[in-house]
Amino acid sequence: MATAMDGKEHGDDKRSEKTLAIPDSGSPAEIGIFKDGMRVYPEATADPLDPLNLPSYFMFTFITTATVPSFAELQEELGISYSQVNWTVAIPALGLATGPLFWSSLADIYGRRIIFLTGTLIALAATIGAGAAKEYGGYMAARFFQGFGVSPGATVGMAVVTDIYFDYERGQKLGLWVLALDTGLLVGPIIGGFMDLVSADWIQWLMAIMFGVLLILEFVFMSETLYPRTYMLARMPVQSVAGIDIEKLDERKGNEGEVELKRTTKLMALNFRRVPGLRHPRPWDSAVRFILTFKYPVVVISVLTYCFTWYWWILSIITMIPAAYVQYSPQIQGLLFVGLLLGTLVSEIFASGTLSDYIVAKLAKKNNGVKLPERRLWLAYPAALLSAIGLVIWGVSIDKAYHWMVGQVAFFLFGAGIQMGNTAIVSYLVDSYPLQSMSIITYYAVFLNLSAFANPIRAQFFIAPWQTTSGFTWTFAAQAIITFFGTVPVIAALHRWGGSLRAKGGQPVWVNPEFDAL
Repeated sequence: MATAMDGKEHGDDKRSEKTLAIPDSGSPAEIGIFKDGMRVYPEATADPLDPLNLPSYFMFTFITTATVPSFAELQEELGISYSQVNWTVAIPALGLATGPLFWSSLADIYGRRIIFLTGTLIALAATIGAGAAKEYGGYMAARFFQGFGVSPGATVGMAVVTDIYFDYERGQKLGLWVLALDTGLLVGPIIGGFMDLVSADWIQWLMAIMFGVLLILEFVFMSETLYPRTYMLARMPVQSVAGIDIEKLDERKGNEGEVELKRTTKLMALNFRRVPGLRHPRPWDSAVRFILTFKYPVVVISVLTYCFTWYWWILSIITMIPAAYVQYSPQIQGLLFVGLLLGTLVSEIFASGTLSDYIVAKLAKKNNGVKLPERRLWLAYPAALLSAIGLVIWGVSIDKAYHWMVGQVAFFLFGAGIQMGNTAIVSYLVDSYPLQSMSIITYYAVFLNLSAFANPIRAQFFIAPWQTTSGFTWTFAAQAIITFFGTVPVIAALHRWGGSLRAKGGQPVWVNPEFDAL
């Protein structure tokens, strides 16, 4: 059984040293909960209010790209250049990048539900402001707060996934979370293209309606999932003298009234108090931990490689579509995102999260039940190849004026690769540091969105001049070379030496609050 040792809290405060167990192997003779002979994590309690025992998220990136088909109208309405209109896509990404540094600790203090409600309310107000804006400065300010408001989906959304699912489901569930982020990025232009038939402003009014509906749904149906797991394990453990199969977990539930502590569904509908039973971080700890995460090489290497040699090309494609298909109306340009959307969906269904879980489980059985995070990286190799092939085909199809269907095939391959790669990297990060998943995903979300924010700089000073002088073929073929040969060797190195790097880096001195009782 692997363990992670808590260090000091913050400042000069001390805490008693204790060990938090991370089950990674075992046999049914051990005490614990098992799936196919392997111990599962997190450890469930007998509490009916435990999120793991409850019956088993799109707007995050939708707001970023929904306005792409209306670029021409925005230029005319706001009196701006094409370069300036590119920044209207980038500025929400800046909100998405800075938001996790603000929201993550608050979600670990006051819970997930109130942060989602507050963020959605901010996004709703900002969207109304964007729809009413008549000047570039006001429009850009509203777009920033749209991104800031929906940014809890980047980290708090992932925290909800890890709150309510076991580790053997992690690839599939994180894959669905990544799918929600990626499809929002792609569905936005499709819907935005048709709303542009009314006006560019009505893209914002539609999003305002959607945010209003989302706010109601969150208030009515979303339960609190931040749970004092360590506290409750000491008071309502699953009673067993030997390991039990997870399928029989329901038989071991106790009475929620055994412990008076208010938790999950028993908290107030609008809870502005600290969730009890936890050692809470300080509000600024998410920013501090973001900086401290630079000490852990597998996180830094995997995140920066994915964001800056692979993922950021997707916005190169998205923002170049109006220029590449200038002969088509905004509505048709929006529909051209269908290829990317289908590739994303198909890859998630057949070759992403669920397949990753299967690979990890199979390889763990051959390794005496020990699960290694590096097993998550197997799908990154074909993913990088698919993305690279898609980039080459699309560049050639534009220069050679091939039928638009060739471009759709290219988009399908590129989208499939992005989805598979994103799921592989996120699952690897969470498997590597499960007790610190919130801060690790905050690090990932900040750089992922910073790479998107940098797109107009790259487009104005790099991609657009490159395309003008070299054409679409060589511009996107070069991007394909960077994607494949910049990513695969790094993934292979992590595959080979990731475990050693993690061992040398040690464990962070902090943990998620659910594993840190008072």
